[in-house]
Amino acid sequence: MKESQANSVFKQGKKSPSDRADQATLASRAIMEQEKVAREKKTARLRQLRLEKEAADEAANPAPAPKVKRKAQKQK
Repeated sequence: MKESQANSVFKQGKKSPSDRADQATLASRAIMEQEKVAREKKTARLRQLRLEKEAADEAANPAPAPKVKRKAQKQK
């Protein structure tokens, strides 16, 4: 009697397929969320580096002043 009670206490019952599907869904969503956070973090870091590089390039090589166009004279 004691043996059967001990086995029933520590022995897990069979899981239904829906429970397994729910676990798989939760696990996959957690993984996707982690990947999304990592991707957004990387994107923000790369964007910041790009903006710093563009600012440094702009400071080193300022854009030339635009040339003034002359108006054409009408021929008589």
